[in-house]
Amino acid sequence: MFAPKLAGLVLAFLAGALPAPRITGAHGAFFTDGPPWSTSFPDGNPFSNTLATWRWVPRSTTSSTEAPTSSVSSDTAVYTSQTSDSSTYESTITFVDPHLSFQTVTVTSIVSSQNPTVTSASQSSPDTSGTLITSLETGGNPPVQPFPTSVPTVSSATLQPLDSTVPFGNATATGPKSTVTETITLPLTTFQTVVVTHTVTTVPVQTTAVITAVTVVNTTVTSNGTVAITSSAGTTVLTTTGGALVETTLSASSTLTGTVATTITTGGSLTDLPTATSTCLLSLGCYGQDIFQPIALGQPPSDIEQRSGHPVPRLGISNSTGPLETNKFYQNFVLGTQGNPSFVMPYSLTWSKGTGNARSWGMAISHVEESQKVFGAANTAIPGSPNSYYINPLGIQSIILSATEFGSSTILTTDSLEAFSANVQLQPSAGSSSTLTLPVVQGMGFVTGEYYNLQPALQSSVFFRNVAAAGQPKQGVYKYKVTLEDGKVWLIYAIPSHGISPNFQLVSSTLLQGISNWYGVIQTAKLPDASQESIYDRAAGAYPTAGHIGGYAHGSKAQYSLSWSKGGSFAGNATLLMFALPHHVDSFDNITQAAVTKLQLSTTTNGNATAVVADYWVLEEDELPTTLDFAPWRPASSTQSLVAMSSAAIAAIQSVAATEASQNMSAQTNLNSMYYSGKALSKFATLVYTMHDLTGQQDLAKSALLELEACFEVFAQNQQQYPLIYDTDWKGLVSSASYVTGDSGVDFGNSYYNDHHFHYGYFLHAAAVIGYLDPTWLTNNKDYVNALARDVSNPSSLDQYFPVFRSFDWYHGHSWAKGLFESGDGKDEESSSEDAMFAYGLKMWGKTIGDASMEARGNLMLSVLARSLQSYFLMTSDNTNQPEEFIGNKVTGILFENKADHVTYFGTDLSYVQGIHMIPIMPFSTLTRTEKFVTEEWSTYFADGAVRQASDITGGWKGIVYANLAIINPKAAYNFFTQSDFDMSWIDGGASRTWYIAMSAMLGGAS
Repeated sequence: MFAPKLAGLVLAFLAGALPAPRITGAHGAFFTDGPPWSTSFPDGNPFSNTLATWRWVPRSTTSSTEAPTSSVSSDTAVYTSQTSDSSTYESTITFVDPHLSFQTVTVTSIVSSQNPTVTSASQSSPDTSGTLITSLETGGNPPVQPFPTSVPTVSSATLQPLDSTVPFGNATATGPKSTVTETITLPLTTFQTVVVTHTVTTVPVQTTAVITAVTVVNTTVTSNGTVAITSSAGTTVLTTTGGALVETTLSASSTLTGTVATTITTGGSLTDLPTATSTCLLSLGCYGQDIFQPIALGQPPSDIEQRSGHPVPRLGISNSTGPLETNKFYQNFVLGTQGNPSFVMPYSLTWSKGTGNARSWGMAISHVEESQKVFGAANTAIPGSPNSYYINPLGIQSIILSATEFGSSTILTTDSLEAFSANVQLQPSAGSSSTLTLPVVQGMGFVTGEYYNLQPALQSSVFFRNVAAAGQPKQGVYKYKVTLEDGKVWLIYAIPSHGISPNFQLVSSTLLQGISNWYGVIQTAKLPDASQESIYDRAAGAYPTAGHIGGYAHGSKAQYSLSWSKGGSFAGNATLLMFALPHHVDSFDNITQAAVTKLQLSTTTNGNATAVVADYWVLEEDELPTTLDFAPWRPASSTQSLVAMSSAAIAAIQSVAATEASQNMSAQTNLNSMYYSGKALSKFATLVYTMHDLTGQQDLAKSALLELEACFEVFAQNQQQYPLIYDTDWKGLVSSASYVTGDSGVDFGNSYYNDHHFHYGYFLHAAAVIGYLDPTWLTNNKDYVNALARDVSNPSSLDQYFPVFRSFDWYHGHSWAKGLFESGDGKDEESSSEDAMFAYGLKMWGKTIGDASMEARGNLMLSVLARSLQSYFLMTSDNTNQPEEFIGNKVTGILFENKADHVTYFGTDLSYVQGIHMIPIMPFSTLTRTEKFVTEEWSTYFADGAVRQASDITGGWKGIVYANLAIINPKAAYNFFTQSDFDMSWIDGGASRTWYIAMSAMLGGAS
């Protein structure tokens, strides 16, 4: 639009100080043909269309040194007419909005390469080493065993059998039941029918129009389904919120049972609800079983108190009234100092807060290479002498996205905290309209900053060695190539909102500074290989802003998609660049596989991330564990076969089972810990199932089931020692223990959202067994158990009472246990096997209640877990994702986002460290723990003469280790558990000798 000779003057359409009617630049002046300028913008947007005419008259026709071309973008509603001859140049610029003002910037021409001449840093040398956290950040994890160590036992069977006096199997409950059912007739089409046991409910609708009234009909229904009384109750007011219908004023008549069922009768069902994009992304098609349907949409059970005032405040979180994630990768931004990193993979982001050489207040970006990992001491007692831990240095501020306005008054806020992403904002001070927004998304190919009326400052505590302008890979994208003092190369792309280059000048070894009052996007990425540079060039200008998941199961196969919302001026014509972890690449479908590039960056604890050029990925699991049930099981890949329970095995089990079933269940289940209580409930459920289905002890099983149901009822009625609370701040079900004691670590940090999948998975499994054996039990307990499932693993944003997938991370393929605790090394998980236990419990609960979506979701989670655990946690000798110096440990111990430490929170005994990845030994164990892995681990640690031979282990860990042996040597395990002088101290408080014998027998031990 302007001749090259005028490149020395840059026009930026920005709000600012009121300019003079005449603007004089280095090479000429502007004169107005219209009214005086104003800095008042009716819509608050300096980019609004304007109407004013200005005339440019150059002072000379002398050309200046060429700088990166700056121009007015075509979408700013600017119109020009121009004439020129050898001595004059005139250009008339017309705006559609008279309120738009010019900012004039006299540009210093950029040479092709800039080297720092000034060092401005807190120390004279670049910081390339960072810091290390070598201590264990316990974060609510007390140093106690993961099961009760003192369990009352009995020496003989005292349980009396029952025959036909209780509902069992598919029996029908006796005695009439009556309730009042209220049917709300909606004057619009909705998606589903929802039944809840409360007087307030939420249901998604197809329209967001306001509904003023609906008709309420009270109907009394008898137990056989006949209608006794029907009466009109008039109307009640409802409104819509977004895509959800919220019923707020419904009341009900009294009932004989005290339970009111509110039925919203609409067209369709839960399975009609869309779970992701309306466009099908799956190559197998979007039919079969939708995997991500809501579990329920109503409030948590009324027995659970709703309470605000959680001990951890919602720090800096804005524009959010819905459920908040508590266990995600970005959690450090909303906790404590807000100064610990977020591990987005392959980068980490840290609010620098005045630290480092650059003394910046911007967002520091770090990428650590394999050669920078620091290793702990070698354990020479283990074959191969593997290192005890490895850790990635923190605080290496390679590139910092900042602004000159940032300082000690800068604040960090967040919004849109979702399962895969969050928005992080930096403002010079509270209330400032100038903002740097970073959409933080797992796997993002660039770190992207959206600048709004700021002077960009790109900084580095590693020091800039050289900055080179690298042209425009596409129109409107200004590229720079930066070499740091560690020799690493980073690419920077500036995409102005107004077409004006930020005109970066290298001020010092730590500062690359742009022009003031700038609006636009800056993206940066590390370039490990110059041959891959064009991949970044093509993707620049587009970036992810949020992630989504959807999927369908087709028998034993499933496809699921990870897709992203896009932002950026090139979102419409540039494909996203996203980094995939190794387990992703291994499960891509053919179409996604074709989008994989050769560009790779190392991650902190997940091997190499691979760049994929695609707006969505489709991933496949071809062998869902659909046949996995309550009984011992082997996957199709097993080299061994299941066998029927022999008469000898049944005889061996029956006396043991009768004795174990005579224990005081209440004393073992009603504890001051949801974790310990859940383990005991699951243990006794497994025992009852074994007696009923495997050993022919149905009458004893019925008697034991009655006691088990009574024990579970304590929790379903929320009468345990520390009842659950529905936390209305973060929105979830937490133990009241920390509220009562003031101790954040009580019950393993449950009140702070630690370990919810560990704790509640046992309840889901126990409930699944009880409901399978006694379907009538489900009527009064389904809502409670569903609430536990929703707390941990709500699959749908339609459910506004719980966040989407609190614990499970679909990017990493496993859960994170750490909740609302700030941590320098990020989130972590210790017990990978209890992660799988939750998925198994979810699957079996879904199967028991007939929720096909939940069952399919559990199957998919188990398959994805098996893949990710075998990639990152359970290390065979051919593992290529963990460092070679570390894989000899066989398990990671505690896997953090930033380090792996072959240890536990409760001790360093090798049986603990290995065993925490075994418990509980259940039917799914053969899926996640391959025979190859178990063989290598046994040989390394537990074989005769090994460093921690099984025969020398004491206490409950001995039983765990031998139960694990049944996967590869069921005969040895069976012989161990059936020995005549068996010591019951070898069975931990969450396990059953009965189950161990039955499992060993059916895996082949008694054939």
